[in-house]
Amino acid sequence: MPDLLITGPDDGPTLMLAHGAGAAMDSRWMDDMAARLSARGIRVVRFEFAYMAARRSGSRPPVPRADRVLGEYRVAWEQAGRPALIGGKSYGGRVASMVADSLRPDGLRGLVCLGYPFHPPGRPEQLRTAHLEHLATPALICQGERDPMGTTADVAGYALAPTITISWAPDGDHDLRPRKASGHTPAENLDAAAAAVAAFARRHPSGPFPPPPSPPSI
Repeated sequence: MPDLLITGPDDGPTLMLAHGAGAAMDSRWMDDMAARLSARGIRVVRFEFAYMAARRSGSRPPVPRADRVLGEYRVAWEQAGRPALIGGKSYGGRVASMVADSLRPDGLRGLVCLGYPFHPPGRPEQLRTAHLEHLATPALICQGERDPMGTTADVAGYALAPTITISWAPDGDHDLRPRKASGHTPAENLDAAAAAVAAFARRHPSGPFPPPPSPPSI
């Protein structure tokens, strides 16, 4: 069973986050974002995929293909008490997006992706969007405008499901960081992303899904 790292109030909306491909769940970026979300009343539960946990002991296993760790994500979600919201940074968010719809019958209410890797850097033709075209789970993607894995121009051409909302970080890169000359700061972009996530979390609280509307009477 994966270890869990929990930040934030016990009575806040719970968001489970997985890490990116190359940085652990307690990386500086993940710690920073968890602290910002916690300050906004969000309870953040973090976990590590097995390959990343193994790296703590000195081994260097490669990053698995995203479809090979879907089971690990589901196990962590069960261990965390089936939180209403899941997501992750980059790779972790992609994995979360691939399991989200399968968890909806068991109470999942929303998905949060922090820097979604729409394609590998420099290879815009290798899209990772097929499942996002029909995603039923309400989703928020916080994306940098100049993210090398999906810029504003790139994403504008994708056929994404209407359940997906994108919050753009001005001049942000894959970590949402802007360039100094942009007039924006990393703190501003991270704060804006955290505020967007907190607002999204409160729009999709835990609890049973509402019943479908009744058909009109004839």
